[in-house]
Amino acid sequence: MRETRHHVRIGYAPTRRSIFSAPDAIKYRGLTAERLRELGVDFVDIDDINEEGLLYNEEDRLKVAEKFRAAKVDGLILAHCNFGTEYIVARLARELKVPVLLWGPLDEGIEPDGSRLRDSQCGLFATGKVLRHYEVPFTYLCGCRLEDEAFGRGIRLFERVCNVVRVFRGTRILQMGTRPYDFTSTMCNEAELLERFNIEIAPVPLSEVVIECRRVLAEGGDELEAVRQWFRDTSDVRIAGEAFDKVCALTVAEGHLLEKYGCNAGAIQCWDALQDELGIMPCAANSYFNERGIPIACETDIHGAISSLLVEAATMGERRQFFADWTVRHPDVENIELLQHCGPWACSVARERPVLAPRSVAFDYPGTITAEARLGEVTLCRFDGDNGQYSMLLGGALGIDEPAGPHSMGTYLWVKVANVKRLEAKIVEGPYIHHCAGVHASVVPVLYEACKYLGIKADLYDPIEDEVRAYIRGE
Repeated sequence: MRETRHHVRIGYAPTRRSIFSAPDAIKYRGLTAERLRELGVDFVDIDDINEEGLLYNEEDRLKVAEKFRAAKVDGLILAHCNFGTEYIVARLARELKVPVLLWGPLDEGIEPDGSRLRDSQCGLFATGKVLRHYEVPFTYLCGCRLEDEAFGRGIRLFERVCNVVRVFRGTRILQMGTRPYDFTSTMCNEAELLERFNIEIAPVPLSEVVIECRRVLAEGGDELEAVRQWFRDTSDVRIAGEAFDKVCALTVAEGHLLEKYGCNAGAIQCWDALQDELGIMPCAANSYFNERGIPIACETDIHGAISSLLVEAATMGERRQFFADWTVRHPDVENIELLQHCGPWACSVARERPVLAPRSVAFDYPGTITAEARLGEVTLCRFDGDNGQYSMLLGGALGIDEPAGPHSMGTYLWVKVANVKRLEAKIVEGPYIHHCAGVHASVVPVLYEACKYLGIKADLYDPIEDEVRAYIRGE
């Protein structure tokens, strides 16, 4: 299997213009590099390209582009250490086709003789215009001092944006079985995902999954025993014998197929053909991979698997995602909604020791996980599309237990949102469905900003766009 790597490398291309102070630009080139190192940023410098380590002519631009391509940078920082050479850095950005952070250090005051050393702000205005002419999307962090909290926060946000974009553009999803007949809502356009976004689908018939499961079960071995022990260590196992063995064998089988087809995520036809063949639910097996950062979506929901990858990438893999249904409102309290699924969430998402259960909320078959998720702030998102238009629904919510929602089977969380009717209308009016991906982190600005590089619309379900944009620009 191809586990998702949550690490990015940034190309650092500081720039200057000849009519302003070269020594001051060199000074800020070094200070910025030093601050990036303090922040732990993995970046590629250009200090070997010329004596100044600054980009301002076409000959050096070609060398910088070659160096950054060889280093496989995931993003580009265009630091305007004085006014900068806007057409040179814009050409570099257009050629590399990676996310771009446009920033410059806050200008000092005017010199006693009336001259100015850098005019970085003015240069940023010029570069923004040229990038737009070149149709290069970019992230803008307003000019600030290197020691300002806004600089560190902006760099961290940009790293996460680069990670979301990198994961999105390199995704291959194992499709295990066709979508269930009853789930017309989870249909997707496989060719369009490949042509527009470079997202590959590796389809295998459900029979291949079943055959591999039976082979694993018949052969046994250390791999199967390791999975058995993992479930015993992470959950309260309330199934035994053949049922437990089948759950563990299916887990191993899914891993073999993920590895065989080089996939970093999956989606499975979880009912009801699998129950006819094996007599189990695949939820616990999916939970195993969700715990490892390899999302497996239910009901062959390809867009759901993509959503899960993106929301986890926005945390740099620091938090595990959970794939959920928007299901029912709280019976008594306004703006509280139940997020739930039969039982595929990662065990680390739970606030209590999970149960490997003998049945699910909807099916009388063993193999689901039951647990309430941890409370607190979550981000929810849904990548989806129809009629050739793609967007991402996203926003925040708060996992709560006061007022307590009724206990639910499966994996679940009661969340409070600002306006559940507004959210409900967004989902129904589309292009979304009742599935979403969530994570215990506040990453709405990261996903919002990543959308401009993914070529999709960011669709906030609460009217917070001004607030999100202010955060991104460093306010």
